[in-house]
Amino acid sequence: MTAGSVGFVGIGNMGLAMALRLRDAGWPVAVCDVDARRVALAVAHGALAADHPAALAGCGIVIVAVVDGGQTRDVLFGRDGLAAALPAGATVMLCPTIAPADTEACAAGLAERGIDCIDAPMSGGPERARDGTMSLMLACADAVFERWSPLLQTLASRCFRVGARPGDGARTKLVNNLLAAVNLAGAAEALALAGRLGLDPALTLSVIEQSSGQSWIGSDRLRRALAGDTAPRAHMGLLAKDSTLALQAARAAGIALPVGETAARHFADALQAGLARADDSALWAWLSSRQAGPESAP
Repeated sequence: MTAGSVGFVGIGNMGLAMALRLRDAGWPVAVCDVDARRVALAVAHGALAADHPAALAGCGIVIVAVVDGGQTRDVLFGRDGLAAALPAGATVMLCPTIAPADTEACAAGLAERGIDCIDAPMSGGPERARDGTMSLMLACADAVFERWSPLLQTLASRCFRVGARPGDGARTKLVNNLLAAVNLAGAAEALALAGRLGLDPALTLSVIEQSSGQSWIGSDRLRRALAGDTAPRAHMGLLAKDSTLALQAARAAGIALPVGETAARHFADALQAGLARADDSALWAWLSSRQAGPESAP
């Protein structure tokens, strides 16, 4: 690995799409994941493989795209972690949706070692990550942003500087994802109602998409569901996690969010029904199946 290389820890749907986006743009990319099959996919497209996070120590920047706070801490400070291996002056970019306190703690631990941190949650899904049209919510020092601006703009056509304070990217992402959960739960409920009223779900969605009820996530997810496309792109467990984190932040801030609580409960219940690894578009079929009567199932 060289200082001009970009390291990735976490080659899931988003991590792989981002890695391939950079590789296609000419950035040398090295990848690490606990799933050897994911690493092999990246290697087949020209990436180098690393056995563990510490093996990425020669990279100028390492992008962490794992699932949650526990995995993030382990990648950084656990056995064979990045923090002890990276030299001072390197940069770590944190892309998972995690609690702001976790982001702050990780950034502080890296700073003690002279390592810069970009708090950079992402949004948009794998397809937009692959073509560089996703969003990044960025919190970091001005000098760090300027240094890595070409890479950030390659990854995302929508780069939002939300501040310099570590954790503000995470806070912005939780606000966004709570609304995404509300919008998706509402769209799934509305389409379940349409079916119960004897309406054509696809035609009803077409009306919604051109009317006041439209939402991006509702159209994206429900169009796939209506087409029978169940391939997991964003697992149900992710919005369940993210909405829970957002509500925890709300309680800490002393604000009640009853609509958000209801949406989060839908996702939590879907997890209890065994849908954690299903695409979150499955929420519509699951909500419909819970309704009584023969007209309920899509």
